[in-house]
Amino acid sequence: METLNPQLFLTYSPELPNGDPLYVSSNCLPIKSSNLEPAGHSFHSAALLLAGISNEDESEADSQSVSSDDRAQDSTPFADSYSTKGKKKSGSGDQQQDHYALLGLGHLRFLATEDQIRKSYREMALKHHPDKQAALLLGELTEDAKQKKKDEIETHFKAIQEAYEVLIDPVKRRIYDSTDEFDDDIPTDCAPKDFFKVFGPAFMRNGRWSVNQPIPSLGDDSSSIAEVDKFYDFWYTFKSWREFPHADEYDLEQAESREHKRWMERQNAKLQEKARKVEYARVRTLVDNAYRRDPRIIKRKEMEKAEKQRKKEAKYLAKKLQEEEAARAAEEEKRKKEEAEKLAAEAALNQKRLKEKEKKLLRKEKTRLRSLAGVVVSNKDFGVSESDVEMICGSFEMEQLRELCDKVDGKESEEVARLLRTAANKNPEKPQENGTQKPDSKGKTQQVTLPLSGSEKKEKPWSREEIEMLRKGVQKYPKGTSRRWEVISEYIGTGRSVDEILKATKTVLLQKPDSGKAFDSFLEKRKPAQTIASPLSTRVELSESASTTPVASSETGSASANGSVSVANGPVPVVDPEAWSETQERALIQALKAFPKDASQRWERVAAAVPGKTVVQCKKKFALMKESFRSKKSAE
Repeated sequence: METLNPQLFLTYSPELPNGDPLYVSSNCLPIKSSNLEPAGHSFHSAALLLAGISNEDESEADSQSVSSDDRAQDSTPFADSYSTKGKKKSGSGDQQQDHYALLGLGHLRFLATEDQIRKSYREMALKHHPDKQAALLLGELTEDAKQKKKDEIETHFKAIQEAYEVLIDPVKRRIYDSTDEFDDDIPTDCAPKDFFKVFGPAFMRNGRWSVNQPIPSLGDDSSSIAEVDKFYDFWYTFKSWREFPHADEYDLEQAESREHKRWMERQNAKLQEKARKVEYARVRTLVDNAYRRDPRIIKRKEMEKAEKQRKKEAKYLAKKLQEEEAARAAEEEKRKKEEAEKLAAEAALNQKRLKEKEKKLLRKEKTRLRSLAGVVVSNKDFGVSESDVEMICGSFEMEQLRELCDKVDGKESEEVARLLRTAANKNPEKPQENGTQKPDSKGKTQQVTLPLSGSEKKEKPWSREEIEMLRKGVQKYPKGTSRRWEVISEYIGTGRSVDEILKATKTVLLQKPDSGKAFDSFLEKRKPAQTIASPLSTRVELSESASTTPVASSETGSASANGSVSVANGPVPVVDPEAWSETQERALIQALKAFPKDASQRWERVAAAVPGKTVVQCKKKFALMKESFRSKKSAE
């Protein structure tokens, strides 16, 4: 048996002049091809791969099949009978072949366009057509060798046709590209300086499966934050067109019936969905690893953390400054208040000193006037008494006294007496002393009361309303209230001073109520009794009582000697207030029935129901009626 000559399959594409290495990669990522050449078994495998022949073991394909336990869980009632029918067997048919290598597109693979596929197919079909390869049959010596060579040529040509049919159809090509050789490895860790070298090629490799093209680049350290966010947004919403035809999924062409075909479709959908979830989890792991180790993201997070810390510190400092400012303002207000209180105290002290000085000067001038008028007062012939001098001292101001003393000083006795009399008659309206009488301009005397001193002033008595307001104010504003007594004074609203309120809390509020006036207070505070009209009153009786009502007036008439009152229309006899009419008696009996013994304010209501009678009169009448009833009963 002849062996295949590997040199017949080792040819260079016209795109590789002189066999120089070509830099190709997915999505144009530059990766330099290896300078090493296969040798030994590797050379034999490379030759078979270029020929489109694969010698994968059937057992390896069978190891990727779905377990029968997963298929047994299907809800279809025919799952048990269909579980082993219609499965694809990788080793039972034609061997798996490299379609891109058969068409001479192994260096481009999924990057090859339709035009390149058609052009390469025409070239390979023309080159490997059985009619063009007939010359190779002449090199064989035996008929069996020629037949075998012819079969090989035809098989190779059919493989080229099959490769073209698969690659020119978009659906079949997608399925084939999904099962093509691909590096699914995901970088897990790297040094910060090697991040772009490690994760850049990984994203470029996986970018071939993206539905949206072109994919954004990973960039470098100089990329803006907007570009980085756009890159990760794209990969976190990644959509893949990759198909997952399982090695052990079911072939729909081998279905025995329509139900069998639908069952196969459901099983294939389950396997593909499971593989699709695994694929998306793999891509998501790649993106998460890159996001955690991206130096630009790390730098941004550090900046955000620093900015957050800065804002926190600024907020804390602002709050601290605000508290310090508030404390400073409170301290300043306190200082100003203390200064104002100090100034007020100094002003009050100065005012007090000034008043004391004025009083001292006033006493000095009074003493001076008394000494100057002593000679005149001792001599009664001048008509100036000591009371006149005291009246002048009490009514004149200090300046007036000084001026009068200056006039009197050095004068004769007659002149002094005249000046004193003139001064005494100058202000007759000024009071001389408390309770003294003084003649007015008509010669009549009038009582004039001098203003009392501070110790002799009488306090205004507290009314009942003020005492009640004081009691409520003390309860409403308890101890600890700022400016408590001033607030209570404002609450009472009658102009009471703080001293009066303090004194009243110790005297008025502590007084016990007079028990003798308790009933009067009760009558004043109670609500007015409900009045009802007498149920027995009639219009005729009311008119009769009105006609017999006595009328007394100082203008229209006067009482006569025989007990009658004279009015304009004539004398009217006086009616006895103790007399009871029949209507009033019936009204009393009806009211007693309407208001029993246990009724509140019974007699007030009864008196209100009886016209013209009081409570005492109703009680007396009830006692008389009860005594009369008992006497009649005993007589029977």
